[in-house]
Amino acid sequence: MNSEIKIPLNKFKISLLTFGSILFVIAGYFMLWNFIGIIAIIFFGATGIYGLTKLFDSKTGLKIDSSGITDNTNATSIGLIKWKDIYQIRSEQVASEKFIMIDLIDPEKYLDKVKNGLKKRLMKTNMRMYGTPISITSRTLKYNFSELEKILRTEFEKNKNAR
Repeated sequence: MNSEIKIPLNKFKISLLTFGSILFVIAGYFMLWNFIGIIAIIFFGATGIYGLTKLFDSKTGLKIDSSGITDNTNATSIGLIKWKDIYQIRSEQVASEKFIMIDLIDPEKYLDKVKNGLKKRLMKTNMRMYGTPISITSRTLKYNFSELEKILRTEFEKNKNAR
């Protein structure tokens, strides 16, 4: 029997992040006379728009099954990451935010799937900084980071040799 674990997006957290982005856009507007204000409007405007799209996203945040991990947690989510393409799952911390890094056997295979230029650039930046283009955050999920990491590692060990 194949098990399937579905973890929903946390709409409350996404609402808070979106509201925060809107506040920073407003603050940026009042600082338009300098470069920081323009950057704040562009960056937080983009994150606010992304947050609004996630609020109305009906897809599961993260699905884990015998095929692999289907990621819909962040702006660089790629969809299905097959177990056979993963060689390691590890965690990284940037400031106070923890991420689960999915190390791939052939990262270029996943980068080549991406048609959106901005998304591809973000994934390539991840690749340069962390050695993988794929990261998963629990910030947008209704799930604890430590538990999520434990489940992903367990499922990876269980399914990594399945073809």
